[in-house]
Amino acid sequence: MKNLSTFEKKLNLKFKNKDLFRQALIHRSYLNEHPTFKLGHNERLEFLGDAVLELIITKFLFQNFKQEEGQLTRFRSSLVNTKTLAQIAKKLKLNDYLFLSKGEINSKGRAREVILANTFEALLGAIYIDQGFSQAEKFIHHNLVPILDDILKNGLYRDPKSKFQELTQNKLKITPVYKLIQESGLDHAKKFTIGVFLNQKLIAKGMGKNKHEAETEAAKKALKHKNIIT
Repeated sequence: MKNLSTFEKKLNLKFKNKDLFRQALIHRSYLNEHPTFKLGHNERLEFLGDAVLELIITKFLFQNFKQEEGQLTRFRSSLVNTKTLAQIAKKLKLNDYLFLSKGEINSKGRAREVILANTFEALLGAIYIDQGFSQAEKFIHHNLVPILDDILKNGLYRDPKSKFQELTQNKLKITPVYKLIQESGLDHAKKFTIGVFLNQKLIAKGMGKNKHEAETEAAKKALKHKNIIT
């Protein structure tokens, strides 16, 4: 059993319910190998944390920026996407405290990013339940909000789908089409694979926990295919 007291101190938190803290770090795969483990997996906490995160970031952007809704939505998306959340989770060393199956322990790349991002949301959900909205908000303002400056400075909030469409329409006079290629997983943990096509030719595929995220990933990969616009 992992000793989480060090991690708790690193996060500058003190949970009243230690089991809730531990549960936030338990991936479903771990329970497949430990069916008698007394705690459940973290997917319900992830569901809650996702909503809490969106509210905190939306509130912050509304209070601190005067841009229109569309621009604020792009700012928010740049903060709450899988890649950004996984980046923060790595910085917090969350990876060292995950409860995973032996198979998932060796996962890398996109698969590990998804696990880290989902666990970060589950942790936020646990903080909200255990200590309330103010503490959850403080946690996000300290760990996630500071990277917004870099995102704005480097234009990282720009939507890859819009960029790719602008590029293909200007260069090729073609509008990209996004199609669902595969849908897998249980209802509460879906994974979507979506392809972006030009004139029915598959250019790139992306995966995400919802269709929008999968489309965005597909557009990001398509933008790297410089040969299609020359």
